[in-house]
Amino acid sequence: MKDRIILHCDLNNFFASVSLLERPELKETPVAVCGSVEARHGIVLAKNEAAKKYGVKTAEAVWEAKKKCPDLVILPPDYEKYHAFSLAAREIYARYTDLIEPFGIDECWLDVTGSTLLFGSGEEIADKIRNDIKRELGVTISVGVSFNKVFAKLGSDMKKPDAITVISRENFKKKVWPLPAGDLLFIGKHTVEKLNGSGVFTVGDLSLCDDDMLRRLFGKNGLLLKKYALGLDDSPVCPPDENYKPKSVGRSTTPDHDITDRGEVWRIYLKLAEQISDELRQTGLYATGVQIHTRDTSLNIKEVARATAVPVNSALLIAKYGMELFDKTYRWNLPLRSVGIRAINLKGDNVAVQEDLFGLSLKDEKIEKVEDSLFDLRNRFGKSSIKRGRTIF
Repeated sequence: MKDRIILHCDLNNFFASVSLLERPELKETPVAVCGSVEARHGIVLAKNEAAKKYGVKTAEAVWEAKKKCPDLVILPPDYEKYHAFSLAAREIYARYTDLIEPFGIDECWLDVTGSTLLFGSGEEIADKIRNDIKRELGVTISVGVSFNKVFAKLGSDMKKPDAITVISRENFKKKVWPLPAGDLLFIGKHTVEKLNGSGVFTVGDLSLCDDDMLRRLFGKNGLLLKKYALGLDDSPVCPPDENYKPKSVGRSTTPDHDITDRGEVWRIYLKLAEQISDELRQTGLYATGVQIHTRDTSLNIKEVARATAVPVNSALLIAKYGMELFDKTYRWNLPLRSVGIRAINLKGDNVAVQEDLFGLSLKDEKIEKVEDSLFDLRNRFGKSSIKRGRTIF
């Protein structure tokens, strides 16, 4: 059977690269794109190659990055622009195949097995894509070329930026097996610790592991990791299903100050619930549960959830359910750094609504009519066209 040809395309330093297109004078300067730039809790979302040389890392606090690199230039994120560039990159991929599976905003797998008669070998297709991205979008890309998704992803990580790495059935033992086990897709920090504790340090070590030991440590997932190490990943490249529906929709925020009172939590929940409600209504979904997230000033994180009495997509009802959960579970021992709320266990718009003993719907029809009107106004005149008084602060 002929091997598949899978590419993994990874846009290099994506947020930073796109943001620097309008600031070419900073190309050789250490730059980081950071969330909540004016806030003391801001973190590094992306960095350029110059910043990497100073040890600046994604997800570390801005003050930590500044300590490593005092001259670090901080740029705010521009998510609309990143989304546009991501779509533009996928349009370029689509010239070579229709089998495209996104893996985040800046990464995609491509199955180009059926494209070789038109465009050449997997490596040649990767080089064409690399040049198209650079010429048309002004950013660079690293591409892994292999016979399965796991090794293609590994290949795109092996050489950056603006590079192509081929991992073939003939060379994968030489290229892949000496690498740390943690380099393999789906192996995280805790898995690495367990593997290391059992004397497994490289991908090659993992390929030789006893099945019973892996099953004991990780259950059936342990055997799956060994399968990946042996190059036996056969998972297909799956384009997104047009009918795909999310299982949950959530939002969170970290203000530029600590949250110290219940009223502010309520205002934040209302604001976040409006965004959640809009997304639910656009996709025809209802929540049958609500989950809240809190992180206090000592960085303790707590998540709790509850079922709703009826399916809801109303911002007010989602916020109310969240607030009831908050009041029951948070004791204000410490101020809060961040809060979040999520609509969970989503169902389609044909979900049944429970009736009470008197035949009255538990759904508050008045609330629903108001929410429908608010949603319609925001759709017609923009998201900031109408706001609840309590969310303005």
